[in-house]
Amino acid sequence: MKSLVFVVRLLGLLGAGAMLLSACQTTTTVNGKTVVVPDAAPRVSEAEVRRRADIRLQLAASYYQQRQYAIAIDEAKQALSLNPNATAAYGLLALIYMDLDDRPQAEANFMRALSMEPDNPEINNNYGWFLCRTGREQRSLEYFQRASANKLYATPALPLQNAGVCMMQVKDYKAAESYLRQSFERDATSPVVKFQLARLYLATRQLERANFYFSLLESGVEPSAETLWLGLRIARAQGDTQAERKDSDQPR
Repeated sequence: MKSLVFVVRLLGLLGAGAMLLSACQTTTTVNGKTVVVPDAAPRVSEAEVRRRADIRLQLAASYYQQRQYAIAIDEAKQALSLNPNATAAYGLLALIYMDLDDRPQAEANFMRALSMEPDNPEINNNYGWFLCRTGREQRSLEYFQRASANKLYATPALPLQNAGVCMMQVKDYKAAESYLRQSFERDATSPVVKFQLARLYLATRQLERANFYFSLLESGVEPSAETLWLGLRIARAQGDTQAERKDSDQPR
């Protein structure tokens, strides 16, 4: 919230500065009389325009995180009016429209962003997830793989994890296992991938493996209803009545 307040204050300063600049004027003498002549509007540098666009985009992202979608859309569009080449603004608009279940707008903005930066790993990952959510699971794999292969991507395990979850969605457990294990190899600290591997091995009746990954998960995160329910199902499948009783008592 503090960062948002800072950005708002900065926007106010930018606006005030622009007003002061536009108010400048000079005087001249015409036929012996002093005449006030407004100065021409000062030219704003390209770097300054981009800076203002970036501020608008930061605001849009903050409003998006707060689920204030209408304001976020407006701020992202203002960023684009200042800098039409702001790929991140199209990517953010795509996410907003995806959350709003406006598929045509989400698709259009993803396509615009990818046409500008086809190798952008963040946009490839997000578009892959959009495809997975809209029933195009197999097609999503291309974008997840492209994202994970980008050596500059800070979180290459994430698209592999998403690919695994997506394949579980269509019960392609072999592919799901491959992607989830690759994700685990890249980031063994992720609680999500441990949870998904435990789910996968429970679904395929590989109960020792399911219990192994659930134990890793259980030792690293605070219990939630979702994790406890998974533990209960694994214990029940193994016939472990003591563990089943423990897991069923905690939510209660």
